[in-house]
Amino acid sequence: MPVPASMTKVNRRIINPVTSKFAGRIPPFSMLDHVGRTSQKHYRTPIMAFRSGNDFIIALTYGPGTDWVRNVIAAGGCTIEYRRNRIELIDPELLQGDPATLPFPWVVQQALRVMKVTNFLSLARAQPLTVSEPKSADRLMESPG
Repeated sequence: MPVPASMTKVNRRIINPVTSKFAGRIPPFSMLDHVGRTSQKHYRTPIMAFRSGNDFIIALTYGPGTDWVRNVIAAGGCTIEYRRNRIELIDPELLQGDPATLPFPWVVQQALRVMKVTNFLSLARAQPLTVSEPKSADRLMESPG
């Protein structure tokens, strides 16, 4: 696991409350809404999601076994708040590999390599992009690296 499990307490108590204040408004920070597998309780988790066409890719810095990842996979999707828009995502797929092969900005690719992150979650938009939406994925694909 790239990030030590002991960091989850720091994240939950310090980092998540801070990032929750702007997640969903300033990309790539997003707010992920998901439902507990057994409790059926609704949860909101701040994440960093990167667009790639109709898909979103999330680096799993704590690995694929975290509760929120398992919840999203069990439910077959989730909703995120991204650029002040609520987007329904479906078809979760775990990916494994080098971050340089994914459409992350170059600096993010390098940070993920240093952290030895090799697990990612890909989700498709339930509704395809409309012509009026910004194509930030095109910019991501052209990043140096």
